[in-house]
Amino acid sequence: MGMLGASALTAGPAAAQPASALGGNRLILLGTRGGPLVNGPAPTPSANVIVFEGAPYVVDTGYGVTLKLLAAGVPLDSLGKIFITHHHSDHNLELGALLTNAWMAGLKSGVDVYGPHGLDELLAGWWAANRFDIETRIADEGRPDIRRLTSAHEFSQGPVAQAGNVRVTALRNRHPPVTESYALKFELGQRTIVFSGDTTYFPPLADFARGADLLVHEVLYGPGLDAMVARRANAARLQSSILSHHTLVEDAGRIAQAAQVKTLVLNHFVPGDDPALSPQVWARAAATTFSGRIVVGRDLLALPL
Repeated sequence: MGMLGASALTAGPAAAQPASALGGNRLILLGTRGGPLVNGPAPTPSANVIVFEGAPYVVDTGYGVTLKLLAAGVPLDSLGKIFITHHHSDHNLELGALLTNAWMAGLKSGVDVYGPHGLDELLAGWWAANRFDIETRIADEGRPDIRRLTSAHEFSQGPVAQAGNVRVTALRNRHPPVTESYALKFELGQRTIVFSGDTTYFPPLADFARGADLLVHEVLYGPGLDAMVARRANAARLQSSILSHHTLVEDAGRIAQAAQVKTLVLNHFVPGDDPALSPQVWARAAATTFSGRIVVGRDLLALPL
């Protein structure tokens, strides 16, 4: 079921809808919390959706993505394209559930799922765990087989998918110990959005994001990390792990400045639960190294394209 390299963005259910059905072209940050911990309805872990020419493109499926899509006004049965940047649970935990929820909402057309190596195994495990429910509902309710509606495409660095005015490209970033971790570039007609994915400071990302309209970059606030680990039992090991694969907000600004992007969108906040870290704190830190427009992300923030 998996496929390496580029593949066509085959028509999903949203493609059959008029371009106005889902509203104007925009990026919606669905979940902006860094890490897998869930302690309330917001912020929730990583999830985003691009609406372009009447079609939704989901980027990462952290826990909460289903309800956040509904809150953003994106019908579940309109899903056709899902992209996973890497296989940490705060980015893929709700993939199978999202597909199943879309199926329950009346999904009848195909969904293409793109992700790094491991995607086939992830989906196979979900289908196996839910085989009884799936097969019972097919027989009892007359539903199409969601397993056949879903096409998985495993990608590596380079072209991921292309059709019409949409082209998606991947850059392997630096997120130890996860080696299959990627930034994603969406070229959407005359607009470009780049998602950093989870990564430590990675200068090659600047070339990848050169001139982008939006660079959506994960961010870590150093003093906030110090305060966070002081509250945890495994502080030393946790701090070392976080520093090895996340980007200080000042370094995210350096990437944006080098890339000359139009707007830097701060996302995937680490720590994600410190009330002292106001939007102004994040913005001021990024502004020390980036002179352009800065947007501090939050759940359900919509940015027109």
